[in-house]
Amino acid sequence: MIVSMWMTRNVATIGPNASVAEAAVLMARKRIRRLPVAEMHGAEVRLLGMISASDILHAFPPDVNPFAVETAEARPGAMTIGEIMNRQIETTTPATPIEEAAAMMRDQKIGALPVIHEGRMVGLITESDIFRAIVSLFSLPGKGVRITFDMSRDEDVFGLIGQLARKRNMRVVSLISTEQDNRPECVVRVAGENVDKFLDDIWASGHIVLNVLRFPIKPEQ
Repeated sequence: MIVSMWMTRNVATIGPNASVAEAAVLMARKRIRRLPVAEMHGAEVRLLGMISASDILHAFPPDVNPFAVETAEARPGAMTIGEIMNRQIETTTPATPIEEAAAMMRDQKIGALPVIHEGRMVGLITESDIFRAIVSLFSLPGKGVRITFDMSRDEDVFGLIGQLARKRNMRVVSLISTEQDNRPECVVRVAGENVDKFLDDIWASGHIVLNVLRFPIKPEQ
């Protein structure tokens, strides 16, 4: 999966000459925590910086809630976005793998990345978008099972699962290799009638099954 598959394309932006109060109103109405600061160059959106809800809060006196529902004209202060925006911003591209964007957010402790293509902003990828991508990887609508088992680092786990799935006439929905506490693991989602035999085959191949989650999940009694 790449960034362009999950990014928000119709991104709200604000100009550098807008007031901080205007940005607060826009954030409150859109229910967002960050705004790209941009200017239009013809039909292209050129990114200049970013402003966050924290930046706006720090620009107002402690006793003023800039996100209260009221008009921008009723709020004090003539400070502009260009005066407080962050100009040193991390960005990503539409073709960047989603896990690389997530790692950048984690390492830089930021909640969003503007998506830049050929110098223009084409979208925004946020923490919420990353969460949606992760959920899509592990969710399994309808009947099926998600199996987590141990694996060796250089193992052809795809070949193993393919062989076992053909043997038991199972459909492989997804397969992910990951690490937990420096221990390589495989998470495979399969659907079919021979789940128990498929599980037995994984055990028989020398792997330890760490978790089995069947769908739909039965409610606890």
